[in-house]
Amino acid sequence: MTGTAAPLKVGLMVPANNTTMEVELAAWLPAGSAVTTVKIPRGAGLLNKDTLPAYRDSAVSLAREHFAGAGLDLIAYGCTAAGFISGPSGDAELAGMLSRETGLPVVTTARAMVHALQHVGARRIAVVTPYSDNVNAQLAAFLADGGIGVARMDTFRAPDVMALGRITADEVRTLARATMAPDCDALFIGCSQLPTHSILSGLQAEFGRPAWSSIYATAWDAMRLPKVA
Repeated sequence: MTGTAAPLKVGLMVPANNTTMEVELAAWLPAGSAVTTVKIPRGAGLLNKDTLPAYRDSAVSLAREHFAGAGLDLIAYGCTAAGFISGPSGDAELAGMLSRETGLPVVTTARAMVHALQHVGARRIAVVTPYSDNVNAQLAAFLADGGIGVARMDTFRAPDVMALGRITADEVRTLARATMAPDCDALFIGCSQLPTHSILSGLQAEFGRPAWSSIYATAWDAMRLPKVA
């Protein structure tokens, strides 16, 4: 990972069920960084357009309560699906709301995904997710808005957060290997619950092409932001 080596103080927002991102984000940030996590309440089902408005309202309220005046460098809004389901304009709108409420710059995982893939010049990618086909279509549309096409995609089709939480790094690696192909110039593993820290560099070496995940992209994008004075 390139960027400043200065430690960062990050306010992380993730769904209440997320057990992966805090640890893996900290592992990818510069040494000495600190991650303060706030978990956003949600139901047992995966996020969709019907449940998203209440989820977003909770996120804004919690950011105001926990992160305003907390001496942080930035906020990482670490829910991939909540970003891309909103679409590019909705994701940008939420980032603006969080920033206004806290006075902090905001990185969203959905936008970090696009920034990272654009950075490596990816145009046709392979994607692995845990989502339903309908949600995957919204992910593909978000990427397409950034000039990135999905050549191949496969999914665990997790029916709920319990099933999502049981997916292991070995299972992610196996599905990534089955999905990546010579016609793809990068791999992206979507969802900040999926564990990727232990496997991503190995997949990149194996494929000889860039490999990104939601958490890795978020850390990379966070490191590009100027620190708050």
